[in-house]
Amino acid sequence: MDYESSTINSYSGKRTYTVKEISDILGIGRTAAYKLVHSGVFKTVQIGTTIRVSKQSFDEWLDRQM
Repeated sequence: MDYESSTINSYSGKRTYTVKEISDILGIGRTAAYKLVHSGVFKTVQIGTTIRVSKQSFDEWLDRQM
């Protein structure tokens, strides 16, 4: 199992991802992850200063990219 698969599997029980988790899953930097999240391609919710990304919308987006 490669790093990407093990990272995704460790997040499989969640309903949302943090921006850091998006960064880890995609292997991109924090700034790039924030730009992607703010681009509107995922459903997000902001709780105070924390942004949460819908796991379902992220996973569907990622599947379409592959």
